[in-house]
Amino acid sequence: MEKSSSRKIVLVTGGAGEIGSAICRKFAENGFDVVITYNSNSQKAEALLSTLPEGNHTIFHAPNTDAEKVNALKHLVAEKYGKLDVLVNNAGITTPVPHDDLEALSDEWIDKIMQTNFRGTFAMNRAFKDLLMKSEENTALIVNISSIAGIYGIGSNVAYCASKAAIDSMTRSLGRALAPKIRVVSVSPGFVEGEYTKNFDPAFLQNQKENTPLGRFAMNEDVANAVFAVATQLTFSTGNIITVDGGRLLK
Repeated sequence: MEKSSSRKIVLVTGGAGEIGSAICRKFAENGFDVVITYNSNSQKAEALLSTLPEGNHTIFHAPNTDAEKVNALKHLVAEKYGKLDVLVNNAGITTPVPHDDLEALSDEWIDKIMQTNFRGTFAMNRAFKDLLMKSEENTALIVNISSIAGIYGIGSNVAYCASKAAIDSMTRSLGRALAPKIRVVSVSPGFVEGEYTKNFDPAFLQNQKENTPLGRFAMNEDVANAVFAVATQLTFSTGNIITVDGGRLLK
């Protein structure tokens, strides 16, 4: 397989989802070759691939909790591209459970959320560290897609909030540990308008919107723009958390 030479490479986990698709499009439209991983929906991944601008793009089935798949993905990227410039850890799961209903948040869901959101993110960072080190001119970047739920503890459930707080802590730790070769930043949205928000009580969503100073929820493109800005403009930032929440934390 032919390796890219001049173009930069970005890998987006969960790239076929709504936020992931917006991130993939943003980078592809700006000259990056994009590696898109998906968990279960190959049709969505294929559809996304067909809409991207011309480039040496790839889709690959690699749940971040599957060590063999992650290892196979690492070898594919090494063989096809020879390096990685940006890793976007976007894959994540949750389910709505009221915070005061402790019985409803099962051990199974706690484990699934922590395994995908935290352990899987760490596994990707560990697997791709060496390829990120091959990025030219010390431009390598890891973006962990977090959530303001990890900061203020209001979100889909208690375990989800805890998993995002763990991601933010990891961002700080790795921002220190991997410097100066690799920058590590959390991009932390508030509620993002899309299919998932339809699972929430409309009264709850309205309350959240009313308590957002900019008067709306984030769009997928808002998150994509933030990630791209971290990669291309905010190049002296590492170990920090960039919120995309319309000022929700001010309330």
